[in-house]
Amino acid sequence: MTLMTNIEHVITAAQHTEILDTNENVMICCGRMGPMCVPVYDAMEELREEYPNIKFMDMLFDSPEAHVIRNAPECVGFMGLPFTMYYKNGKLVKATSSIQSKEQVKEILDETLS
Repeated sequence: MTLMTNIEHVITAAQHTEILDTNENVMICCGRMGPMCVPVYDAMEELREEYPNIKFMDMLFDSPEAHVIRNAPECVGFMGLPFTMYYKNGKLVKATSSIQSKEQVKEILDETLS
């Protein structure tokens, strides 16, 4: 199962690990096709060209494989979707929840992954 976006999909927990092991900068948005998630996917699509050094991916929140994000200690208090994770050299450097504007995403990318 995948999301209906134009972003590359993370399907399995093993793939999640492989992506983090083989890419220096990774942003993964874990959500559904809901009103809080779609704007984040749209921002990611728009920012892809501006940040060629970052791997932009999504993951279906309801997949059993998404436990790697859902159960991350940094997400314990999160109430709203999507859960957006920013990784640098395989380490989680920032985690956010709920809707974000393109400007908010850009600020985090510049702060954590540039």
